[in-house]
Amino acid sequence: MYTVLIISIIIVIVVLVLSVLTTSKAYQYKHTVDPIENNSDLHENTSDNERGEK
Repeated sequence: MYTVLIISIIIVIVVLVLSVLTTSKAYQYKHTVDPIENNSDLHENTSDNERGEK
């Protein structure tokens, strides 16, 4: 009876530690965003708007 309880507690602790480590690593991830000057869609929309086309 006690062995099952101890094994269950160990499994819960391991899962909790892995969850915390995974979450902290996810928050440390650096996202990158393409610069505006390299966005081809923006250039197409800007040139259309400058000519008065929609």
